Amino acid sequence: MHHATDNRPALLLSMDPGIPERLLTDAHRARLAALTRTDPHLVAHDLATPAPEVVAALAEAEVLLTCWGAPPLTAAVLERAPRLRAVVHAAGSVKHHITDACWERGLAVTSAAAANALPVAEYTLAAILFAGKRVLHSAQRYAEVRADHAWTAESTVWGNYRRTVGLVGASRIGRRVIELLRPFDFEVLLHDPYVEPAEAGGLGVELVSLDELCARASIVSVHAPQLPATHRMIGAAQLAAMPDGATLINTARGSLVDEAALLPHLRAGRLHAVLDVTDPEVPPAGSPLYELPNVLLTPHVAGSLGNELHRMADQALDELERYVRGEPFREAVLPTALERSA
Repeated sequence: MHHATDNRPALLLSMDPGIPERLLTDAHRARLAALTRTDPHLVAHDLATPAPEVVAALAEAEVLLTCWGAPPLTAAVLERAPRLRAVVHAAGSVKHHITDACWERGLAVTSAAAANALPVAEYTLAAILFAGKRVLHSAQRYAEVRADHAWTAESTVWGNYRRTVGLVGASRIGRRVIELLRPFDFEVLLHDPYVEPAEAGGLGVELVSLDELCARASIVSVHAPQLPATHRMIGAAQLAAMPDGATLINTARGSLVDEAALLPHLRAGRLHAVLDVTDPEVPPAGSPLYELPNVLLTPHVAGSLGNELHRMADQALDELERYVRGEPFREAVLPTALERSA
């Protein structure tokens, strides 16, 4: 009997149906099979009223591999999973499925938030560079004019040389954006209540209050977590303080910006916006955000999409390999850190 000496941990996939096909390549599946005992065709989406085969797999599972759409791991679910010791999340935030019961059980938890931060930071860099260069505006004007035109006369306030960029939140993504901005001639301001001035100096940014950041920066990019304290933190006063022609970039959560206060500035053409997230997440069909020429609205695509999911799978499998070798997770999620992270 091979099984008697098979000490690979039992693993169960738990996520939305259809996600494993997009998340895992054939190479990922081969690596998963080498590291664990898993049924690659069984995806546990419902753990509250699980099917018999899911009940059986959950009873054996030592590790859950989760991704988008993973159901909450409640006390009742954990009772059905007596052998469960670790949750490897192949996506960003674990707030949707890791409960207090998981911490009480002492489960080891890891997430691919680091891998998911990269595409968001890349999108932000592109948005900053295009905002400074007024790419959206000049493309629209070109379509209107359709002729030779005195562009240099019209573009006196454009350009990215020594432009002031304000980053709200030194999150994983915020820090990655700081790194990506280094090769360019930007002055970078940072607002983050958890960062000390010495650390900000090490990052090469100037630590300022939120109000000062909004007043000084011609591009403001939001990278704070969604918490009660950050609800509509970019409010009427902050938006009013932003200079004429400034751009607001939001790739974090729609609720961090007071959209009702933002709209009059956008309608008047005073401010520009690049919004990958809104509140509500899909604006109503009649929302001016879809049509305003000074707004670039994208459908929450800054995070991992397409082949970028494979980067999250790579990180998750690296963590799984550490677990199998008896090593601690490199990207362990701790309950204390969750209070102020996404």
